[in-house]
Amino acid sequence: MNLHLNGKTALVTGAGRGIGLAVVQALAAEGVRVVAAARTAAPEWKAAGAIPVTVDLSDPAGAERLVTEAVAELGGIDILVNNIGGGDGDLSGGFLDVTDAQWAQVTDLNFFATVRVTRAALPALLAARGAIVNVSSIGARVPHGGPVPYTTAKAALTAFGKALAEEFGSQGVRVNTVSPGPVRTAMWESPTGYGAGLAAAMGVPHADLLAGLPAAMGMLIGRLVEPEEVATLVTYLASPLAAATTGTDHLIDGGSVKTA
Repeated sequence: MNLHLNGKTALVTGAGRGIGLAVVQALAAEGVRVVAAARTAAPEWKAAGAIPVTVDLSDPAGAERLVTEAVAELGGIDILVNNIGGGDGDLSGGFLDVTDAQWAQVTDLNFFATVRVTRAALPALLAARGAIVNVSSIGARVPHGGPVPYTTAKAALTAFGKALAEEFGSQGVRVNTVSPGPVRTAMWESPTGYGAGLAAAMGVPHADLLAGLPAAMGMLIGRLVEPEEVATLVTYLASPLAAATTGTDHLIDGGSVKTA
């Protein structure tokens, strides 16, 4: 299917691995000129033809610098994909185990970094009548499904997307959210990630937790979601084919969330 994206420009945050990297590759395959942003450049960026920008978006000045570089490189921004997130690797305990510093770190990474990048990019997106896709989580709808600070920040991110769509829709900017369930990324698979910490807290081998996760989460497909599957949805929502779609939150969770 031709998504009519050839020649468009995009900025993707959290692009170093997992969903973000898959989004960079999917957009580039459609002919989009992509600025890929992360703290560490990924070797796969070069093969995709992406323009690398290394930036730490936990630094409040990082967002402005990133967008300035992206606009200079691309000549404007048609698409913004806010994928930055994480910071949940040591949060396998309960609410009473989380410190103020951890709340601040997780909220900043999963919410405020996107707020800052979006604010910096909106003038370019308004000029282009562009599209924003935010990557949230089913944790925004089922907050018991992950660490409390992480799911709370993702709920804020989902609400943020709806508010932006309402404010800027009449000015031609579409804003949509994609909310994945468990995806085969470092969050679950890394030996230092949330999945490994959760397995340790439960007293089960990490491999056993991963094997049982789809069933435990009520996923009907019997496996984790692949990053490329999320990237396909993101790319469609960013495309002109989704011109009538804005203010929405799209689940891609293998049927995990049972409510409408």
